[in-house]
Amino acid sequence: MAKEQLFRSYLSSALFLVQQYTGKTPLSLFLKEYFSSNKKYGSRDRKYIAQLCFCYYRSGHAFETTKPEGKMLDCLFLCSTQSNELLQNLQPRYNEQVTLSFENKIPLLHHQLAIKDIFPWRDELSEGIDIESFCVSHFIQPFLFLRIRPGYRKVVIPKLVSHTIAFEEINENCLAFHNTTRLDEILSVNKEVVVQDLNSQRVGEFMELVTWGTSDKVWDCCAASGGKSIMLHDIKPDINLTVSDIRENILSNLRKRFAAAGITKYKSFIIDLSAENSPLSTASYQLIIADVPCSGSGTWSRTPEQLYFFDENKISEYASLQKKILAKVVSSLQPGGYLLYITCSVFKMENEDAVTFLQQSYQLDLVKMELLKGYDKKADTLFAALLKKQL
Repeated sequence: MAKEQLFRSYLSSALFLVQQYTGKTPLSLFLKEYFSSNKKYGSRDRKYIAQLCFCYYRSGHAFETTKPEGKMLDCLFLCSTQSNELLQNLQPRYNEQVTLSFENKIPLLHHQLAIKDIFPWRDELSEGIDIESFCVSHFIQPFLFLRIRPGYRKVVIPKLVSHTIAFEEINENCLAFHNTTRLDEILSVNKEVVVQDLNSQRVGEFMELVTWGTSDKVWDCCAASGGKSIMLHDIKPDINLTVSDIRENILSNLRKRFAAAGITKYKSFIIDLSAENSPLSTASYQLIIADVPCSGSGTWSRTPEQLYFFDENKISEYASLQKKILAKVVSSLQPGGYLLYITCSVFKMENEDAVTFLQQSYQLDLVKMELLKGYDKKADTLFAALLKKQL
């Protein structure tokens, strides 16, 4: 009975937290700050309470008429694939059936679940998405993916084997791990391997389609932490690289990452590409990488709270922002040069519609365009399009 009461206290704490949480900060940060201010919770307590909170948001907009406790327990059941203490102490009947498939669990729920309600913006999706599979994927925590950098495979694999780290080999350079796997004390991150989602790695397929002429100048215009630039550097080490982003602290993190990756020859500058008066240099580039700000809807299985709190009006707001950025950077593209457009969105307005805008407004021809589906691979879903400026 005492043990059951302990787990009931975890449930009560989790229910309190989701009632307090507003979605204005990442859920992981909100929980971290709460636990820092409430020292009574041990590591085991924090683990179970956080698990319940994340499960709660994975159902998106389903269970909206269900009381929070019932929703939390049903979501825990749907998210679990093996017997665990939470279910055993909070809902033993569910724990007995935990290994069933997702589809076979639905009839056993205490409350009705309509899968289509999980993600209510179905009419806004890019073409080719299997809506039911996509909705169900939000109950599944994606893998942690690593990309092995050139020349390090013979170093990385033996290290993982010697430490008995479980992993799945997706291809020669891509490895998948359980998302809680700790690797930073085993591998040299950024030097030997890069933490990079499967479909983010697949963007390299678009980079390899670029035909390089006399110019090797590249501008990663929304560089963030520089993952795409590191990948391009591994594909073509002799590029003349320039990176930019909107804030100095972003570029500061990039510089640290580049240093660890051994990238020293590059230029960087701060710019707000959405601002009307932000001046550009007169430089022109053979390749511009535009991994633009977006809804992030292709990554919501990692951050389910964003699915829950998302405002549909944000789709058009992001689409407008993306067009502003694209309109500005296209002017820096050389004749015959390439624009690589990337989002981690599943919304057509941010994806195919942006490509149509580029084709209709500028002298750009489409080389390749693809929605890189991750919902069936425990990965993120990305969109990428490579366009070439006419001579």
